[in-house]
Amino acid sequence: MRRTLLATGALGLLLACHGPRTSPPPVAALGARRLGYTIQAGAFSKVEHAARLAERLRESGLEATYFVAADGLFKVRFGDFPTRELARRRAETLKMQGTIETYYLVRPELRPQAPLGPGEQSALRKGLVRTAESYLGIPYLWGGASVETGFDCSGLAMSVYRMNGLELPRSSRDQFQAGTPVDRAELRMGDLVFFATGVAGRVNHVGIYIGQGQFIHAPRTGQSIRRESLTNPILARQYVGARTYL
Repeated sequence: MRRTLLATGALGLLLACHGPRTSPPPVAALGARRLGYTIQAGAFSKVEHAARLAERLRESGLEATYFVAADGLFKVRFGDFPTRELARRRAETLKMQGTIETYYLVRPELRPQAPLGPGEQSALRKGLVRTAESYLGIPYLWGGASVETGFDCSGLAMSVYRMNGLELPRSSRDQFQAGTPVDRAELRMGDLVFFATGVAGRVNHVGIYIGQGQFIHAPRTGQSIRRESLTNPILARQYVGARTYL
């Protein structure tokens, strides 16, 4: 494991994947919305510090997420601005207020409204897989180190897409409704796979498909983000379907 955290207790697959009750409306089924400029703040050697900053920013109404950068540090990003100047103004205001200490402006990964060619789409799918793989071995904490929130599978999926310039709804249920259905035999890297782990049979868990019948997900409190096979007997019974957003 790359990092260790405070123990968060033992729970089953979390219904927290539904996300907050005030989750944003689903995106159109034609694909995920593309992000504009974002603000990057904070660089930490320990994942729990990045998780806490992200949580504080969310408490301030900012949709923040954290990730592992190429230098091995955990960093936080948030915001969605149509221009660099608007992002800079917002970052300066937050800095003056003491909400953040330092920042870096990140340009859009994708051009707004520009259709993706086959090569670009292939590169984007590979990027989604690389981002998902960067979280392997890390206890994912959407709402901080607490038994109540623990791991959050839909937060992981949303974070992976945001890091590649795409916005997804917050909850696994909304993510399922927003995407375009794809047959299991037609799954491609970067698609999302969904499961119903509760007695009600409703979608409450999601993973990022990485090819070769495998996906990456945040399974449960007490376990780190990991690869899983769609042939896993339990998950095979709980499998509901898959969605694509590209």
